[in-house]
Amino acid sequence: MYLGFDSSTQSLSGMIIDPVSGEIVLEKSVNFGNDLPHYGAPSGFIPNGTAGEVHSDPRMWLEALDEVLKRLSAEIDLSCVKAIGGSGQQHGSVYLDETFEDRIRNANVADHLASILAPSFSRKTSPIWMDTSTGQQCREMADAVGGNEEVCRITGSVAIERFTGSQIRKFYQVDPAGYANTAKIHLVSSFMCSVLSASHAPIDFGDGAGMNLMNLAQCAWDAKMLEATAPQLIKKLPSLAASGSSCGLVGAYFVKKYGFSPSCKVGVFTGDNPASLVGMGATAAGQVVISLGTSDTFFAGMNAAHTDPRGFGHVFGNPGGGYMCLVCFRNGSLAREALRDELSTDWNAFDTGGLSQTQPGNEGNMMLPFYGPEITPRRDFSGPIRQGSEDFEAGHNATTQIRALLEGQFLNMRLHTDWIGIAPEKIRLTGGASRSNGIAQVVADVFHAPVERLSIANSAALGAALLATTTDGYDLLALQKVFCQPSQDAMILPAPGVNYDVPLKQFAVLLGN
Repeated sequence: MYLGFDSSTQSLSGMIIDPVSGEIVLEKSVNFGNDLPHYGAPSGFIPNGTAGEVHSDPRMWLEALDEVLKRLSAEIDLSCVKAIGGSGQQHGSVYLDETFEDRIRNANVADHLASILAPSFSRKTSPIWMDTSTGQQCREMADAVGGNEEVCRITGSVAIERFTGSQIRKFYQVDPAGYANTAKIHLVSSFMCSVLSASHAPIDFGDGAGMNLMNLAQCAWDAKMLEATAPQLIKKLPSLAASGSSCGLVGAYFVKKYGFSPSCKVGVFTGDNPASLVGMGATAAGQVVISLGTSDTFFAGMNAAHTDPRGFGHVFGNPGGGYMCLVCFRNGSLAREALRDELSTDWNAFDTGGLSQTQPGNEGNMMLPFYGPEITPRRDFSGPIRQGSEDFEAGHNATTQIRALLEGQFLNMRLHTDWIGIAPEKIRLTGGASRSNGIAQVVADVFHAPVERLSIANSAALGAALLATTTDGYDLLALQKVFCQPSQDAMILPAPGVNYDVPLKQFAVLLGN
């Protein structure tokens, strides 16, 4: 059997699969806020950071790993696990001194990972993807290499605050002694992999591309970007490797404490978005996934790397080979919830019944659906902008408002993913809001493509487990056909005769594009 971990913002999950039977055998999860409240991180990060700082305590991730393994080993003999794969929230970084490997290799099983490894952190907290405190460092890095167009050409993305490079630069500037004491800087994914393999693990191409430090074409650290970030950085970064390739055997701590076989392999971990691409069965070019969560995300496999000329989209390595694109929209469920509360309605109004009271196109009533700052496009909004009838612009008629918001969200998504050059034959929808048939119908209509939903909730953990099998030579595409099946819900087809080409142009004008 094969084990996949997903270290996400709010939880750590472990999933065991049997590739022969095609079954998910067991899954356990630890929620940081509920299960580990003593870290004071109800949503998985330390609240009330100053000036846009959002950090997490890496000891929390270690305690969660011990707890998940305790729960898994209570129900299954972990000696049956032949290999371990994993994913981690992208962009977050962990800073270790030179004692890390000695501490994990000589760990006493009577102790816990958090206490064993706490002294090895040269930076006590880890900046994560929500951090927006590094605008100055992004500008400095871009200026040093000739501007953001050059950063994007090299790395697949413009210099982004949440990306790891600017976070490293800030650490070097504000705590030069701490930076000098740092032997290795890991991503969340490679850190968790390093713990399990008891040695410094590589960073994979998918997650490494989310740092503004990797040359996308060469899949190697870029000398110009490293020089623009911090001195001697190349010595502090792990090597780069393909996800799923083996990086060693599981450490003695885990063999003795949880019963793993000493021959259990550990595969190179990846980021949660690349892992989700695997777990959604969408690594092949042309398969589009839309994840509807706190933020909405559009991602797909690509045959060749080409970057977003407007600088909003990102290109990462694809664990299935080649590249993947990703575009994130901050006003996802946050905006849907805000409108729901503003109208004093419930989620039924967003489903088929509520939306059936209006028609596609919404009789010309249109909304820029942003209840706060947006990253695609990168602009500040204090609330939605409405254009249409007097009644609509006054905020009346709940069903018209809801359709306008949903159409606006997916028109904005379609507008800002056209650079990818993919006309989706089918869209796989995931995330909490994907359960709404009404929302799924709007997606199908706006993109003029059928929509299906997968029956697996934790696509990142599944993707990690599937990648673990590749260390033993399993065919990833073949296993995706087995594990990544759509749910029993009927596929949702675009409504006959509905065409959003004209509303798309009108939306672009309203947005000022």
